Amino acid sequence: MNSAPASPQPSNADTVALDRAHVFHSWSAQGALKPLVLEGGLGSTVWDNEGNEYLDFSSQLVNINIGHQHPAVIAGIKAQADIMATVAPAHAINIRGEAARKITDHAPEGMNKVFFTNGGADANENAMRMARLHTGRDKIISRYRSYHGNTGSAVVATGDWRRIPNEYARAHVHVFGPYEYRSEFWSDSPEQEAERALHHLERTIQAEGAESIAAILLESIPGTAGVLTPPPGYMAGVRAIADKYGILLILDEVMVGFGRTGHWFAFEAFDVKPDLITFAKGVNSGYIPVGGVIISDEIAATFDERVFPGGLTYSGHPLAAASIVASITAMEEEGIVENAAMIGRDHIAPGLAALADKHECIGDVRGSGVFWALELVANRETREPLSAADMGKVKGALVKRGLLPFIADNRIHVVPPAVVTAEEVARAMAIYDEALSEL
Repeated sequence: MNSAPASPQPSNADTVALDRAHVFHSWSAQGALKPLVLEGGLGSTVWDNEGNEYLDFSSQLVNINIGHQHPAVIAGIKAQADIMATVAPAHAINIRGEAARKITDHAPEGMNKVFFTNGGADANENAMRMARLHTGRDKIISRYRSYHGNTGSAVVATGDWRRIPNEYARAHVHVFGPYEYRSEFWSDSPEQEAERALHHLERTIQAEGAESIAAILLESIPGTAGVLTPPPGYMAGVRAIADKYGILLILDEVMVGFGRTGHWFAFEAFDVKPDLITFAKGVNSGYIPVGGVIISDEIAATFDERVFPGGLTYSGHPLAAASIVASITAMEEEGIVENAAMIGRDHIAPGLAALADKHECIGDVRGSGVFWALELVANRETREPLSAADMGKVKGALVKRGLLPFIADNRIHVVPPAVVTAEEVARAMAIYDEALSEL
């Protein structure tokens, strides 16, 4: 018996036409969009319908920590699909409990419960809700240079332009955090930047009324805002201020958690323990949408006899839970977090430093693990940001040479998967060099 003929492979033009006819894209004016086609991937490489390959140094949205199509994660999802593909969150299912246990194994002592969400935005949403209910207070302090997601309170906690057309939630206060290259505090050293940013935070708390503030919400390292690694003493200082005024500390690890900075959690490098940790992205590299809140035992106990007024139909979805278990297990067994630390230290850091020595348009280099940024400038003396037009040229030059970049404002974020190899980093550095040479 003859089998049915295989469907013809669509062209890139076919895929774009189908997309533009029916898909409404986020954060975009729809009319002029020309999305890049991707139809497959493996490790740090992706490709389109017509055989064009790209080194994925964006990790898509900085979430493919374990690389594309890791066989253990795909196998874990398939195995769970054969057992039970979905279940309501009110039931107990072994794979969900195992996923929570694997996550808390890497959390600080005294944090043993996980509330699962569908992604990072609703993780932050529910962390703020827990903080408000636990403290009986209302306000949330977050930073102007931040991104916490696109749900009601999360987008208002966000500090960038996306907050402004979406400000419908109440009781949010913003402060400036440390940013040594473009200091808001006229500082001339990392220590001074930390000291002055902490003074600004504490004065804001005093002016707002400490008794009205439930939590300080910070990305451990602001990501989309520029890979802004905090200076020594800043994070410990935030913790001390929070404790002084009875305020909870929520650390947003959505982008930086699970290996991105060469640690399981980025805050491990800063001598600080939060009360609530939000996560998503790297916990399973986005193979199935999932996020969550890791909860301190003290806050979890608040809801032992009191109903927590929050929930999601797909909280702890079994396929997502299976992908978490498989991903964390593979990261442990294959030393993927250690690889991220080594690659950052031995290959990305020296490679970017060499580029900065060669190219006057590079004003600053910062990062750790597989989480770096090149800040591009028109003039090193004045630090004038490189124009949007020139950044567009850089992006085009990179894509033309087979590298998929993450571009934000006047920065190239160098954010490959945590499984990236030294050879792939060397190829990427050569491509960055050629693209920047065109400027």
